[in-house]
Amino acid sequence: MSLLSATVSVSRYLIEEKIEGPLIETITQGLKKNTITDIDNEDMEQSVGWTSFDDPFKPDFEGSSFIIDNYFVFSLRIDRKKVQAKIIQKHYLLAIAERLSSTGKQYISRNEKAEIKEDVIQRLTKRIPATPNVYDLLWNYEASSLCFFSTQKAANEELETLFNKSFELHLIRLFPYTTAEYKADLTDEQRDALGKLSPFSFTE
Repeated sequence: MSLLSATVSVSRYLIEEKIEGPLIETITQGLKKNTITDIDNEDMEQSVGWTSFDDPFKPDFEGSSFIIDNYFVFSLRIDRKKVQAKIIQKHYLLAIAERLSSTGKQYISRNEKAEIKEDVIQRLTKRIPATPNVYDLLWNYEASSLCFFSTQKAANEELETLFNKSFELHLIRLFPYTTAEYKADLTDEQRDALGKLSPFSFTE
């Protein structure tokens, strides 16, 4: 989801650690090493990586292009391929029939069937284009805060994993409980009380 959309969904994060070493150089290297890999002509089912905010299909992190005022602005891109089960079944049965015809056998072993199905899936996956999903993020390093423009569980999990891999920093997602724990100036007694809280349903 783009931060320039008319309506947006946002997940907020806190980053307690700081980067050791030169800031801009470290972030640039983290982005370059984990740039999205194009899988349109590959048999991979998914690719996850960083891409440019202004041109998500031509990633370029040269010349501090991801810096806008006091923010680091770039995007997470997740490309996925999914072949429908009925299409896999069709080509699998055709491959089985072809194998029987070419070998003159009356049946095929379980292991051979598994190999044929895997080969069919790989061939079909390689032929179809990937569906891209782009999620923008806004990182205020000085404020130790990050806004990620998605609330999807899978997208947030990919963000948290890749962010740690790229920059060796841990994202703490902010929701009412963590906001109280990390943002509020709680006493020890209040912190203990917070830890004992449990969800309450307001509907029957």
